[in-house]
Amino acid sequence: MKEEKMNGQPTENEEEIVKEEAEATDKKEEKKSDKKQKSKKDSLAEKAEQLTKQIEEQKDLYLRLRAEYDNFRKRSQKEKEDVHTTARADVIKNILPVLDNFERAAGNTDATFEDYRKGMEMIYSQFLEILEKTGVESFGEPGDKFDPNMHNAVMHIESEDFGENEIAQVFQKGYKIGNTVVRFATVQVAN
Repeated sequence: MKEEKMNGQPTENEEEIVKEEAEATDKKEEKKSDKKQKSKKDSLAEKAEQLTKQIEEQKDLYLRLRAEYDNFRKRSQKEKEDVHTTARADVIKNILPVLDNFERAAGNTDATFEDYRKGMEMIYSQFLEILEKTGVESFGEPGDKFDPNMHNAVMHIESEDFGENEIAQVFQKGYKIGNTVVRFATVQVAN
């Protein structure tokens, strides 16, 4: 039996069809929304994975750089110690012949005083040659101007033989290598 429309109102079948179409449209919209959300989730997951990967790469780079620096520091320290050891060994190697000559002089009981004095002068000049070869210079002579950066004044005298702030007497010579003072000269200064 056919239902007739009354007063322009839809029939029950039409209402059901409209409801079904609306539900189908809602389901389609939900599926589209779910797909969009899933797509967004997938996109966010990909970005998070990429960022995590970048963080891991940076962390690895940092750890490698830190290890390289630590190795460099240790290697530099060892090289520095080796340089000091080598420098000391070179100085000792140069001084050993002087020591040998002192031992010979001390062991020579048949030498006269004049021979002994001559031997000491030769050893002294040998030692000065070694200092010269290694770049060591002595300073602090009577008549030099007093320099507090190079001289250590332990006494002052009033004397007309010397000018103001001149070294009158040297108690112990000073030594330097280049501009580096190895030992200050101990002096008496005239006022």
